[in-house]
Amino acid sequence: MSIHAPTEPVQQQPKPKRIIAIDVARGIALLAMASYHFTWDLENFHYADPGLTAFGWWKFYARCIASTFLFLVGVSLFLAHGKEIRWNSFWKRFAMVAGAALAISAVTWFATPDGFIFFGILHEIALASLLGLLFLRLPALLTLVVAASVIAAPIYLRSVTFDHPALWWVGLSSTNPRSNDYVPLLPWFGAVLLGIAAAKLASASGMLTWLANLTPGRWTNPLVFIGRHSLAFYLIHQPVLFGSVWLFSQFMPAPIETREVSFLKSCQISCEQTRDTEFCSSYCVCMLDTLQGEATLDRLYSGDQTAEWKAHIAGLANTCTARTDSTMMEGGQQ
Repeated sequence: MSIHAPTEPVQQQPKPKRIIAIDVARGIALLAMASYHFTWDLENFHYADPGLTAFGWWKFYARCIASTFLFLVGVSLFLAHGKEIRWNSFWKRFAMVAGAALAISAVTWFATPDGFIFFGILHEIALASLLGLLFLRLPALLTLVVAASVIAAPIYLRSVTFDHPALWWVGLSSTNPRSNDYVPLLPWFGAVLLGIAAAKLASASGMLTWLANLTPGRWTNPLVFIGRHSLAFYLIHQPVLFGSVWLFSQFMPAPIETREVSFLKSCQISCEQTRDTEFCSSYCVCMLDTLQGEATLDRLYSGDQTAEWKAHIAGLANTCTARTDSTMMEGGQQ
């Protein structure tokens, strides 16, 4: 009989400590997103000026929220799969996000066909998570270079070649298609890559260990809860907010405005991003008068995305710009 020496028990690697600070940051980003969507809902039910959330500070606010959220997607991707890709966990999460994205597309196709969400932030997260796996083993510096290239791509590479609806998801069409939530691959994948690179650098410097040892106060508990259930929060919050504003509007409806007044307000907000108030007032009246004279104001609000219509609107804008500049110049010389 042979006697075998007893084997030592196999020691399992300790499970990485969850970084609460990232859950808190994600929770804050989600609440900020909810505040933006609530303002959009107020605009949709005419409690706020038309075009309010599409320009100026609100547009900047929306981009900061999306950038932060996608940056955290990159950070989380590295934390979850940086050492080893856990395929079962990855595909489970991917299926949940992709399924939710498809559900949102289907619902908005019926609810808001003129602005349905064909490639919103959930679509971007699903595709970016898949592509992000390619960068988990690459040096952080190379990832940062690619991130910068991805972010800059729409500035230099836009082309009518990408105007076909089948290519809108890329983000390089000559003009952005109409959608209530449009977050194409370019430039937004760059934010995910920045998150991956930042997580790599933080891991190498020991910052991730420092963050993991932080003990946040009890006041962060709601944010942690939201951050850990980000997909559920995202799917639930807008129907709740939209439904609440709709219910309020049944008892206290917003003052009714004509389409003409709505157009002038929206045009004024958009125009004042680049020109002064006096110019924009005259310019917008010119645009409205021209559209009414052509009897094409209804077509403008129909969501027509054809190249012919876009070119026509661009031509009207150039004509009214020249006419307004000429009128103001003549007025200044008198």
